Amino acid sequence: MTLKVHSRLVTAKELGLDEGSAFAELLGSNSSAFLSDKQGLIGWGEALRLEATGPNRIIELDTQWRDAVSNAEVTDEVNLSGSGLICFGSIAFSDKSPSTSVLVIPKVIVGKHQDKLWLTTVNIDKDKALDLISFDSTFTSASFEPGQITPEQYVLNVERAVEEIASKNIEKVVLARDLKASVSESFNINPVLRKLEKKFDTCYIYSVAGLFGASPELLVKVERKQFSARVLAGTAGRGTDPGVDQAIGSALFDSPKNRSEHKYAIDSLVASLQKFSDEIDVDDKPFSIALPNLWHLASDVRALLNSDASSLQVVNALHPSAAVAGTPRDKALEVIEAIENVDRGRYAGPVGWLGADGDGVWAIALRGAQLENNVLTAFAGCGIVAESDAQAELAEAVLKFKPIVDALS
Repeated sequence: MTLKVHSRLVTAKELGLDEGSAFAELLGSNSSAFLSDKQGLIGWGEALRLEATGPNRIIELDTQWRDAVSNAEVTDEVNLSGSGLICFGSIAFSDKSPSTSVLVIPKVIVGKHQDKLWLTTVNIDKDKALDLISFDSTFTSASFEPGQITPEQYVLNVERAVEEIASKNIEKVVLARDLKASVSESFNINPVLRKLEKKFDTCYIYSVAGLFGASPELLVKVERKQFSARVLAGTAGRGTDPGVDQAIGSALFDSPKNRSEHKYAIDSLVASLQKFSDEIDVDDKPFSIALPNLWHLASDVRALLNSDASSLQVVNALHPSAAVAGTPRDKALEVIEAIENVDRGRYAGPVGWLGADGDGVWAIALRGAQLENNVLTAFAGCGIVAESDAQAELAEAVLKFKPIVDALS
């Protein structure tokens, strides 16, 4: 299939926006989105979908994408990151997951970078493309209930994981639990995205093939061989009193348990990245960052890639990181499978966008939910190390559910 792609600059007025309107106001009738810091990409319709499952799913998708790019006719009058031919992607967490990993090429994409707006059309003319853009959307609330892993079961799971760590089988493992909510066939994701974007505008607001949320964690950003990532591991709840809140942030930084959990995540990423770069720069020490409901320990990683690897190939090497799996990775995945015994689907998998040149931005699909067959499934996970307390980890999971639960309330 030949994709005829045209990117051109547009005005807010052409899109139906008032001057000064937030970019997120476009969220309504769209089918895909990836936003951060009040800018990003929003897609409508579907010109082509690429799919894969199994242990080689990411490389298979990368190959399919390269084939699609080679058969495309692209006119790019914008020449910014995200213009031209792009796709939105979402990857299943596990090699063994029956969930399909996807790359979706919309018919229409609107992009924003700083003060520039552009329209990309794929096998559709401009007038028809603009007709697809509608802001109309009705918010529908949803009420979550415990899923397959109840609070009681999660406590038992954490206790089992601590036993595995005490036996020296693993050093860290990330265990998740799930919530479920039934919704109608007319349920629209986008009003929820708008609420998330307003409250978590520094996070990555994502929506790809029914998976949506607000992730605080950047897995991979590649732009002209420059790699960057932000690793989050180590969590504490925010305080209501400013003084107490700052004390919590400081205590998180000083916590041996959280510093240990964080180091596993950093070491895992750096080890996986070494095949692509001889120049890797990691923050000397982590820093505490504040989200509306949580403190996290964070470290930024930067590198110069020494090959023509696409961002998706780098994703393949880094996923799953210790931040969502554990250390050592293969043993941690075995423990997750044995203890959780639940398919995570695309939760904690890479989610983002990919350009024709291989550049792209990929977050980790956290703080969100998957819509499938009129059921919303939300997951939240915690890093378990030797010092972990099961009740404390359960409380942390509840805090991590809060963004998506509140957005649907």
